[in-house]
Amino acid sequence: MQHRIVVLGAGYTGAVAAGRLAKRLRREDVAITLVNAEPDFVERVRMHQLATGQDLKPRPFSEMFAGTGVELRLAQVTGVDVDRKTVAVIDANGTGQLSYDTLVYALGSRWNAQGVPGTAEHAYEIAGRPGALRLRERLTRLDAGQSVVVVGGGLTGLEAATEIAEARPDLDVALAARDGLGDWLSPKGREHLRKVLAKLRITVYEHAAVTGVEADRVATADGKAIPAAVTVWTAGFAVHPIAKATALEVTDSGQIVVDGTMRSVSHPDVYAIGDAAMVTGPGDKPLRMSCASGTPTAWQAADAIAARLTGGKLPNVSIRYFNQCISLGRKEGLIQYVTADDRALQAVLTGRLAAVYKELICRSAAWGVANPTLGLPTRRRRVTRERAATGSAVKASA
Repeated sequence: MQHRIVVLGAGYTGAVAAGRLAKRLRREDVAITLVNAEPDFVERVRMHQLATGQDLKPRPFSEMFAGTGVELRLAQVTGVDVDRKTVAVIDANGTGQLSYDTLVYALGSRWNAQGVPGTAEHAYEIAGRPGALRLRERLTRLDAGQSVVVVGGGLTGLEAATEIAEARPDLDVALAARDGLGDWLSPKGREHLRKVLAKLRITVYEHAAVTGVEADRVATADGKAIPAAVTVWTAGFAVHPIAKATALEVTDSGQIVVDGTMRSVSHPDVYAIGDAAMVTGPGDKPLRMSCASGTPTAWQAADAIAARLTGGKLPNVSIRYFNQCISLGRKEGLIQYVTADDRALQAVLTGRLAAVYKELICRSAAWGVANPTLGLPTRRRRVTRERAATGSAVKASA
């Protein structure tokens, strides 16, 4: 019998994990199913570009995984039963169920309204394609001089505000940050950030915690009412709620607790990767939700699963950071070099060169997903034993 591997979610992490598993394991020994609600890959790191009217290259999964042995199941995941080892889904034909021997949970995250009144009713988000397209349509209906307020001073907020201001210089764009502008950056990084935002005529409200969103304004904790014909909410992400409804050990935020191989500490036949996993990096600090964190967790999980199934050596690679890449429109960028545990160093790369650097990073990430079985050893190993946690007997290799 084939060992059934089911991967939930085909974002950066899920798609990479499925492709890497297909490259490392023999098709005769494993059945890999990738479950995703949409038929093509979404470059989530480019949603601010999509929102401002730029068209992204289509990347159909049917083409990406053709000939790899990965079966694509177009369906929405509605539940996971980790005791019965089943996944409940719904697709065009109705409800269904998938059984697995090994589950890779990569459902990722979505926007987080933070419980702020009015946000769900009035704010726009760019955590996914539907939200970005909705914002895109709204921006096209704005007249010159109308106001757009981006709430959130993190990487997503900075990229959204600068992209909108560059694409629509006729609009009055503002950024509301809970803390100081770019206060996690080095002094050179903060200086460049302020320079670019000033050049784009973006009004910055620092230490402005937003406490309410209305149809035409946002309210802050210090009593300000900032005019906003459109409010774009980028203040953090929340993980998909399905994991928290299972018997898996999760954090208060709903992230699955894993070991160094991305294996669930409570259910050894489940692996969690990307935003869905609580992963600690150097200094025992939790990794931040990002593509930079997620892709290495996908490599780690895929290699660990392959090693456990084939009797190989488990991976022992420390996941660390090298830089933070921020696009500031199409012509400007900021590359902040960081320590292994994500603390800013003095060194930065700025200007047009930084914009090109960031674009290359985005393209390489998409290329890695679009070519899931390239760039790895061509020798696929045979499954010689069931997962160690099950205590099953060694399979016959013939």
